[in-house]
Amino acid sequence: MNEPAGIARSVVAVPARLASSRLPNKVLAEIGGRPMLQRVLERCRQAQGPAAVVLCTDSEELADLGRQWGVPALLTSADCSSGSDRLASVADALVALAWGEEPGSCGDRLCRTAVINVQGDQPFLDPAVVSAMHAEFLRRTPVPAVITPVYPLKPDTIHNPAVVKTLLAHDGRALYFSRSAIPHVRDVDPADWHHHTTYWGHVGMYGFRGDVLAGWRALPPSPLEDLERLEQLRLIEAGHTVATFRVEGSSLSVDTAEQLEEARRLASAESPAGA
Repeated sequence: MNEPAGIARSVVAVPARLASSRLPNKVLAEIGGRPMLQRVLERCRQAQGPAAVVLCTDSEELADLGRQWGVPALLTSADCSSGSDRLASVADALVALAWGEEPGSCGDRLCRTAVINVQGDQPFLDPAVVSAMHAEFLRRTPVPAVITPVYPLKPDTIHNPAVVKTLLAHDGRALYFSRSAIPHVRDVDPADWHHHTTYWGHVGMYGFRGDVLAGWRALPPSPLEDLERLEQLRLIEAGHTVATFRVEGSSLSVDTAEQLEEARRLASAESPAGA
């Protein structure tokens, strides 16, 4: 396939399901008086640049709620293995929505559309990061297969396996993602590694070129993805370029009851303008 001429439009896609294994129905958990998913969708709609925000779900209940909140919804299979897989299953429809067309008429617009994958469990997502993702796609030539935001880690988080790390090349490409601290600094106490290099954390957001997302299901199985439980490693193993851009911090993802309580505490401290 020839390199695309450039990205012309983007669409924000939010994959969501009710059957979360660690925290069932978490996307409907109340945070600051509103369901978590509603907060995520509202923040996505505040971003500048994307042509549309779309909810992708296997739940009729969530789809109906999304429409009530003013967001179009696409129904997907319940058998999707990840958020990326869920979006890939409706990639043509997402691109069509970005262009205001009917599914099946995308043609080369798959290559000219970015699909920004925002997780439905980030209730404090900064809309400016979504806007920046859109801008990164428009400015880069050639267009990377995938773009993702990263941020410099604080020393006390480098060795926390709950924090996903990104190993960067000198040109900003992501070489690897891991729950372990990478790179390893030989002959230095791990507590002092941060004095020798910058460690990067990964914000759980991906921007896919449309044709790359559409080809997700054809990618070969990834042993590294299975070991680390990190879906982005499937792209690395398949040889795709994962570009990055810097942001100044992560956004709380709610995966546990403790994180949900933290989110509620943060929401209670918000001013009305920030709610």
